[in-house]
Amino acid sequence: MKRRFLSINFHKDTVERFKGFCAKVGGSYTETLNHMMDFFDTYQLSPMTDLGPNMRGMEANIKKRINALVAIVKDIEKHQTQPTTAMLQLLFEQTPPKQKQPRLVEVKQSGKTTKDPFFATSLEAIELRKEKNTLQRDLKETKQQFEDFLFSKVHIVKSSFGKPRLQLDMTLEDYEALKEKIKNS
Repeated sequence: MKRRFLSINFHKDTVERFKGFCAKVGGSYTETLNHMMDFFDTYQLSPMTDLGPNMRGMEANIKKRINALVAIVKDIEKHQTQPTTAMLQLLFEQTPPKQKQPRLVEVKQSGKTTKDPFFATSLEAIELRKEKNTLQRDLKETKQQFEDFLFSKVHIVKSSFGKPRLQLDMTLEDYEALKEKIKNS
């Protein structure tokens, strides 16, 4: 299908600006105009409105919000680092338990200082949770070892007379070593 061309009358300076713009963008006049109209339709913009102040206002508003978030994070870092440190130790469980717990908050009563009971109980709870996690990890490892042993060393033997039975394929030395290991743990 052959496309027809029509003409529209423009001012001479507008035509010169459009030709320069098409040369920069790199396309025919028709393609450039189609892309411009698609752009305005897609983003629901009007070429008659000025976006300058609106865009600057939005940018300033976003910067204010980001600065407020940065201030909040800095405040949290300053005033809540010690409880966070205890929680991170619980999460990663890579640091060895300390002999002496650091004093988080002290309350002065009649000349002598005592630990705040809230932080003392929370530290105890953190220690109990660490111990619980360690026990759960040990239990999981023991279960895995038992499953590996059960599936690799125990086999079903079908007999032509009677019921099938289980057979343990293990040397006497391996059996004695396993028995000692269970007894010692």
